Amino acid sequence: MSRKYFGTDGVRGRVGDYPITPDFAMRLGYAAGKVLSARRGGGIHAAVLIGKDTRISGYMLESALQAGLSAAGVDVHLTGPLTTPGVAYLTRALRLSAGVVISASHNPFEDNGIKFFGEGGLKLDDAVELEIEAELDRPLNCVAADQLGKAWRVVDAAGRYIEFCKSTFPNEYDLRGVRIVVDCAHGAGYQIAPHVFDELGADVIAMGNQPNGLNINEGVGATEPEAMRQRVLAEKADFGIALDGDGDRLMMADSEGRLYDGDQLLYVMARFRQEQQLLQGGAVGTLMSNLGLEHALARLDIPFARAKVGDRYVLEVLKEKGWQLGGENSGHLLCLDKHSTGDGIVSALQVLAAVRLSGRSLAEFCADLTIYPQILRNVKIQKGFDFRDSLTIQAALVEAECELSGRGRVLLRPSGTEPVLRVMVEADDMALTERWAERLSEVVAQAAL
Repeated sequence: MSRKYFGTDGVRGRVGDYPITPDFAMRLGYAAGKVLSARRGGGIHAAVLIGKDTRISGYMLESALQAGLSAAGVDVHLTGPLTTPGVAYLTRALRLSAGVVISASHNPFEDNGIKFFGEGGLKLDDAVELEIEAELDRPLNCVAADQLGKAWRVVDAAGRYIEFCKSTFPNEYDLRGVRIVVDCAHGAGYQIAPHVFDELGADVIAMGNQPNGLNINEGVGATEPEAMRQRVLAEKADFGIALDGDGDRLMMADSEGRLYDGDQLLYVMARFRQEQQLLQGGAVGTLMSNLGLEHALARLDIPFARAKVGDRYVLEVLKEKGWQLGGENSGHLLCLDKHSTGDGIVSALQVLAAVRLSGRSLAEFCADLTIYPQILRNVKIQKGFDFRDSLTIQAALVEAECELSGRGRVLLRPSGTEPVLRVMVEADDMALTERWAERLSEVVAQAAL
């Protein structure tokens, strides 16, 4: 059954454009509330946690969702600004029916989205999302007045989550003497991330921690780490940590200003855990994970598997295989022995623990990892366009794959959140990579007219 509203990471779009409107958010809250209440049964109110990032539209969507949930007889716990993994953690810790995050992650402030976690802090099952979509097609009613849901403010949400993050770092170690730039992307982690590293003893230089509702991810954060890198060099810091707007992505820098993406950080964690005999199985990447990562893990005899793009699919493969480590090169990293979902702060702590305990630098950890040149282009397409139906695109793909055989990869995939086709090319030679990225992007652009 195809999805009408839910993408790979909830419902997302431009604020004011359907479905990111107050009326749809209220209907979505009501539909989700009806489904969750039916699944709970027993006459006890279902209860849902709502957290959000710092976008100005979060106020509007939060109120609309709360109204819809209350109309369905669901109690609501409001956290205010809280990272996506923070919502997942508190959903589990408070034993709630679901958690809702109002965020468009790394997108600009004009966008927003709504995504759900189920019981236990795991991404909502596809089957439940489809039930909610089916309920959306039914009329919005209201339970009897004495059955309406109530709402509470969770006043200690940030503090509880800070303590959880700290608990994932080894008890016998701290970060005293370590100078860290922490870039919060003017997002949901602005009141959380600096405190986590500070309370573990680090000397913290916070940036991207002045949200105004309009500046989330603007020139800062994991999607634009150059500002963090420059600040590391200016402050003579030991590390830089950059989160995205909802705190589930991570990029890092070392004292020399070298940037480390999700593939490299996943390699550090996998290699260290293998050395400590703590690695369970192997590591899961995605179709976008660099070929160099796969080759480097193979040299360490660490099994590697690829999932579809999206942290929910990485999680699915991890659960199927019984493994714990996975992630995307964009910086979504999962450590299932620490948290149920990707968490930028927790992942940074795992990397810092590896460095602290081993006495090695990030550069030394990654010395045997060669990242192949990789180019990703976003080509605008019309809604409903399927590149697999284009003979010109398929012919160009065959030609590219023949020339890159044994030297690289090509991947075309539609975005789950934007009307674009992502064109990825990687090879052992930059000129070859650039040539095919340009050629395929042009072919797609022409075919999609």
